[in-house]
Amino acid sequence: MQQKYSKFLKWFGVLSTLGMLLILQGGALVTKTDSGLGCGRNWPDCNGSLIPKEITTEVLIEFSHRVVTGSVSIFILILVVWTWRSLGHIREVKFLGFLAIFFLILQALIGAAQVLWGQGDFILALHFGISLISFAAVLLLTFIVFETDSKFDTERIFMSKKLKIHTICVTLYSYIVVYTGALVRHTDSSLVCPDWPFCRNEEPFAIPYNMYEWVQMGHRFAVLLFVIWILYITVYVVRNYKNQRVIYWGWVIAMSLVVGQVLAGMLVVLFKLHLLVSLLHSLLITLLFGLLCYFILLVSRAK
Repeated sequence: MQQKYSKFLKWFGVLSTLGMLLILQGGALVTKTDSGLGCGRNWPDCNGSLIPKEITTEVLIEFSHRVVTGSVSIFILILVVWTWRSLGHIREVKFLGFLAIFFLILQALIGAAQVLWGQGDFILALHFGISLISFAAVLLLTFIVFETDSKFDTERIFMSKKLKIHTICVTLYSYIVVYTGALVRHTDSSLVCPDWPFCRNEEPFAIPYNMYEWVQMGHRFAVLLFVIWILYITVYVVRNYKNQRVIYWGWVIAMSLVVGQVLAGMLVVLFKLHLLVSLLHSLLITLLFGLLCYFILLVSRAK
């Protein structure tokens, strides 16, 4: 009976994690299609009614995002209570549950405030990052649920102090990269630079002309440092942690994701904000941030 119970909890964790991915991708879709006011200055109703009477593309995107967010929020609440009751003896479970609920509510309130009153670009850019924290918490809860049976032996992991420090710092830095990327979109700076990797390839070392170019090139520079840092850690891990598969393959995957992220960012510029490429860009950074947060969990358990 306990094994069946655990199986259901696993499936529920997977569905909750996928639901959080839908929330993040839906929010990205709302932003990238400028559908944030598809329901007007109304929340939680849409253009004055609970179910929108007139369906346009913007209304459909915004209203669907609200429905998905509300539905998944119920899933997350159930998952948190379920894991607290069945896995509460594991030290990280209650803290991760609190993070999942708190930041899910916070991102919903920021979204509602944007609809009702509007927000400055620098505040609104926090929205995606706040959702990322909730996603990461749900993802880690799901990992912990699966660890109860699959035994990844994470309690026996050894990490040097050097690797621990780099893991924590690069994860914190990744949040800065995420914020600068969100700022690019919310300040409409995505296409201010027509070329890649420089703003104008014929003037590679020219100083940005205006605030929008500073935002765009600032994000690209932040990404460059991020890639170099991930590469350095991956090389270090490949040389020294071949006997610890979770760490070894985890950083190899992280390197693959960051390369994919850079290529997607390049294609966003070259393809002039193509929607599918833009959503892929958001998806890759979401998965990478979740993986980095898992490394933080390993750091807390490592000897």
